[in-house]
Amino acid sequence: MKMLASALALSVALVSPAIAQDLAITGATVATGDGSEPIQDATVVVRGGRVVAAGSGVAVPAGVPVIDGTGKWVTPGLFSAVTDLGLWDVGAVEESDDREAEASPFSASLDMSVAINPASQHVLVSRMGGVTRATVIGQPGSSIFSGQGAIIDLGEDPDTVTRARAFQFINLDETGARLAGGSRTAAHALLRNALREARDYGNRSGIAGTASRPEAVRTGDDLPIDPRMVDNETQRGEDVLLTRFDAAALVPVANGSQRLYVQVDRAADIRAVLALKNEFPQLDLVLVGVHEGWLVASDIAAAGVPVVAFALDDLPVAFEELAATQSNIGRMKDAGVTVAIGPFTDDFQPRFAPQFAGNLVGLQKVPGATGLTWGEAFASITSVPAKIAGMEGQAGVLAPGAHGDVVVWDGDPLELSSAPERVWIDGVEQSLDNHQSALRDRYRDLDRSELPKAYDW
Repeated sequence: MKMLASALALSVALVSPAIAQDLAITGATVATGDGSEPIQDATVVVRGGRVVAAGSGVAVPAGVPVIDGTGKWVTPGLFSAVTDLGLWDVGAVEESDDREAEASPFSASLDMSVAINPASQHVLVSRMGGVTRATVIGQPGSSIFSGQGAIIDLGEDPDTVTRARAFQFINLDETGARLAGGSRTAAHALLRNALREARDYGNRSGIAGTASRPEAVRTGDDLPIDPRMVDNETQRGEDVLLTRFDAAALVPVANGSQRLYVQVDRAADIRAVLALKNEFPQLDLVLVGVHEGWLVASDIAAAGVPVVAFALDDLPVAFEELAATQSNIGRMKDAGVTVAIGPFTDDFQPRFAPQFAGNLVGLQKVPGATGLTWGEAFASITSVPAKIAGMEGQAGVLAPGAHGDVVVWDGDPLELSSAPERVWIDGVEQSLDNHQSALRDRYRDLDRSELPKAYDW
């Protein structure tokens, strides 16, 4: 009976959500993530899963457990913009890879949130690197549309999706041109047709606009769905290219209630994307990649369009990247563009974000180059990507009311030699264990006395 009771207690613990901790970290170097410089001998207080205060002279409320942060750095969790976290395990094993659906009849309606695996080693390894939240999207398959991306947290609990269908992602770069028929002209024609079909579909459904109309079907998040995505009607006009599901999925993009992330690199292509707002003024655009963004930085800034840009790429590996430069992000920032570092897919792992940000700080010392200040660089991997994702003030910052996502580092987080020691998400301390750490621990102090003779060098 005792064994049965213990097993039941363990099963309850495994399915019950962890309770947020009240905590205060004192005497640390604190970076709030808002673009300001680090604060020495500062305090961070988290209560009920939310940040209460952060800075110097902060009093610790009575009864709150105190952690001595002397010699440590404390920051908000990293927010990774445009990742494929949780969508794949082994790239060479097709059954474990949900990033691309090249044989699917659907494109824009693909919903990444249903395939995200919070137990993926990519999630666990990223959390060990201080990443606490991210946006997730797959790759384009047979169309310029990759589908609808999600916002996630990297907590240990199974409820990882913060918001499903948070944005739509399309490719209007060389890849998009190839998928659309071999030319950028085909890609733009496909996009314009899709937006017109969606706009018309939304108008006829009675919810063309807005989240407040009663006809909109709610599914638990902030995005209304065209009612015909959940009914049994299949009849549409004959002069259409999109499936009913894809057309309905693009209605929020056409009316501006869902952001449209556009992968684009060449300066001329960036101008063409910005010009889309002349025909579709409600588009809420985000540019991704943007290798030649510095050439049109003033245009991007004037349009008020944020950017998720590759950091430090300076090789002309494609015709659309001939003007790539390590100063790209710094020059766009100086021109007034809101810039986050990303995307982080394949070999560009989210945990490498501090390395890119730190190199942009070092770039300031290179004659003729343009980098970022420490505060700007750290914000580009915390508060700025959170703002672009629609979570301004809620994530990527240590500010009153923000999620209690806190990371304690053993040194300056933008230095390669530094690493997280403890991570909290929504005030819940997280395990930093994963397959990589298990292998490290297994072989760190391996007993060599019983190795075969072949290993006796």
